[in-house]
Amino acid sequence: MELEVTKLDGKKSGKVSLSDAIFGLEVRTDLLHRMVRYQLAKRRAGTHDVKNRSEISATTKKMYRQKGTGNARHSTKKAPQFRGGGRAFGPTPRDHSFSLPKKVRALALRHALSSKQAAEQIVVVDELSIKDAKTSALRGQLAGLGLENALFIGGSEIDGNFQLAARNVPQIDVLPVQGINVYDILRREKLVLSKAAVEALEERFK
Repeated sequence: MELEVTKLDGKKSGKVSLSDAIFGLEVRTDLLHRMVRYQLAKRRAGTHDVKNRSEISATTKKMYRQKGTGNARHSTKKAPQFRGGGRAFGPTPRDHSFSLPKKVRALALRHALSSKQAAEQIVVVDELSIKDAKTSALRGQLAGLGLENALFIGGSEIDGNFQLAARNVPQIDVLPVQGINVYDILRREKLVLSKAAVEALEERFK
């Protein structure tokens, strides 16, 4: 399949051919779901923690005598049922990540790219570079292209001026081609690829 290549100023710059093996797959939402869960679980800090009864600072003296009070039998006020006591079965620091085969991750990325192409939400630009790091100027160019919510994928290195100008624009993300991932592709409406990014992706999935 072929897509038109545009420049950031809106001018046409030829066409580019996209591989059906990367951009033309029949989308499998189950793979996308697995991959998004994998990414979100992997980024969790896992630092949640509460104090159990052994970590509470309080006296260990028995609250009252065992028999004859008419109350239930209790030991200390550290028990979970008392205010200020330890929490039963509370969260502790742990790693939330789980493994996903490398081939599944690679396939999920191709399906994410295919889903954007199927929805006609891929835009190919000649290059991601601007003369001056001016956010206002870049916003004007993006408005001209109709890009309000987009992920920009450049080559192995992103132009410094473009990155500086884009980071203050809401709902616009910029990543080098090495950082392309399923979650960021799906969370943005449009996917904007530079010609260098297209070539790098096709080389990656040969």
